[in-house]
Amino acid sequence: MYPACRSLLGPTRWELIQEEIVASGQSEDLPDILSRDRVKLEIPDYLSDLARLEIALFSAAMAQVPSQVESLCLNPTVQLVQLAWKNLPSFLDPTQRKDVSLPEPADELVVVWKSPTSLKILLRTATKQDLLALKILAEGIDPEDAASAGNVQLSYVRDALDAVAHDGILLAPTSRIQRDMLYRRTGDSRDSDFFSASIFTLQWHITQDCDLHCKHCYDRSKRRPLELVSARKVLEDLSLFCKSKQVHGQISFSGGNPLLYPHFMELYREAAERGFALAILGNPASRGQIDSLRSIGKPAYFQVSLEGLEEHNDKIRGAGHFKRTVKFLNILRDLDIYSMVMLTLTKDNMSQVIPLCEVLRDQIDLFTFNRLAMVGEGANLRLPNPSEYKTFLENYIAAAETNPVMGLKDNLMNIIFHEKGMELFGGCTGYGCGAAFNFISVLPDGEVHACRKLPSQVGNIFRNSLIEIYDSEAARRYRQRSEDCVLCPIQHVCGGCLAVTHGHGLDIFKERDPYCFINRDTSLYS
Repeated sequence: MYPACRSLLGPTRWELIQEEIVASGQSEDLPDILSRDRVKLEIPDYLSDLARLEIALFSAAMAQVPSQVESLCLNPTVQLVQLAWKNLPSFLDPTQRKDVSLPEPADELVVVWKSPTSLKILLRTATKQDLLALKILAEGIDPEDAASAGNVQLSYVRDALDAVAHDGILLAPTSRIQRDMLYRRTGDSRDSDFFSASIFTLQWHITQDCDLHCKHCYDRSKRRPLELVSARKVLEDLSLFCKSKQVHGQISFSGGNPLLYPHFMELYREAAERGFALAILGNPASRGQIDSLRSIGKPAYFQVSLEGLEEHNDKIRGAGHFKRTVKFLNILRDLDIYSMVMLTLTKDNMSQVIPLCEVLRDQIDLFTFNRLAMVGEGANLRLPNPSEYKTFLENYIAAAETNPVMGLKDNLMNIIFHEKGMELFGGCTGYGCGAAFNFISVLPDGEVHACRKLPSQVGNIFRNSLIEIYDSEAARRYRQRSEDCVLCPIQHVCGGCLAVTHGHGLDIFKERDPYCFINRDTSLYS
């Protein structure tokens, strides 16, 4: 029970202490014995607190962690230890003792628990998040009441609960958004993170209004404007969906330009108050607009689009757009808002991607691209041929090694990693193609699509609940791989791009992405 105390006491003093423990008949009496005899034994004052900490570690080691729970709850192995000395946790890791501060007299709370994943015994000085989460769960406080009492957003409370659950101090129920056995058959144990999603994203096109007229826009259709009362029903529906599926909700506000929606600030506020993570996919805005958003709740990120270097970009998105966007990115950086730039890749701008990333190196947090979906007005533009695209991907991946803003997104990049025996990544949505799996798109008139970049309607949220739509056969069909991908060893992180496949006039449920270059004649495809 007391390896650290025994080591610090040494064999002679430990033998004397052990005699007293035997006499008392209770091994848990060591802290009292050390406190009483510290002067006689000439031992540090903090040793009794160290013994109390070791008792907690021993108790946690003896306790059991349930493998599954039905709702968020305390890890039953958790103990919160009140100490009169700080820096004691480092004494329980001999490898750190030369590099840490000595114990100092000061009140400190230390949390001790057994990890539900590794089953290792862990400890740390309790953080504000730890204490908030422990209080909420131990006292059965509703997170909304906790947010109201603390005068903070519900998202702050939920983020705290998520973070502490991630560390295993709380136990969270298993997400009910799971890939089917077809995916698990081709992956291995290292791929388990790709089979279960803990976050569900609603890509919400709240308006078709837009201040641009881009040459590759995939939808300029006129749709009935979203009424605020209907928008509130969508928020409620998403809350019920996330509770039912045991996932956390994220809303990516899009359009058109979502900031042109007349009730945007009110809708953004109500979404924030419900605790959803919020993001914006839009066009450059004024500093005042972003300040207003930030006063409600800082978005997880703000994504804008560029289509290449200045001349080409302005040819696609309109004169002056490039300079306005760069100025806006500086505003996001000044306001500490995570900035993302998305590019739609075509034959005409492919050679500009890496140079553009160099221009943006110190101005943004993340750059990604999608291949052109040849639908809507995008049908008037061209994609590179598959051979050119493969070479581009290889060059992009190489450049990304030295440019930290260059993100990996296209599922087909995993073919290169697979053939080189490298670790795979999550692809487009973290789970390969996430259409109708960990995200879904809703249009202003309530149409629900598996993916916004191609016609893929699976229901209407004003006629059926999101749960009914998600569980429908129509949505399930989009979650399945095409018949041509079923045996692929990386299909659980790939699936190509449905929008590109559709744009080439192919059957997305039967035929694979026409840009797929995996070698089916080798043992890699088995």
